Amino acid sequence: MPIVQVNLMQGRTDAQKKAAAVAITDAVVETLGVKRESVRVLFHEVGTNDFYAGGITIAERNAMLAAQAEEN
Repeated sequence: MPIVQVNLMQGRTDAQKKAAAVAITDAVVETLGVKRESVRVLFHEVGTNDFYAGGITIAERNAMLAAQAEEN
């Protein structure tokens, strides 16, 4: 039973996650030759204050990018 875990930022709609789950399932069925009903897709949504890149949160990064855009 393949289990695919997807980590992503909060904010995607249920429809977007459904479309992604269908596409992922299709790919796993095609590439691994397993039954569709055996594929599991798990979404783990992460808040922008819970995800760090380069020692700063994504929220901080987004704020810095917004400030830079306003300066230009």
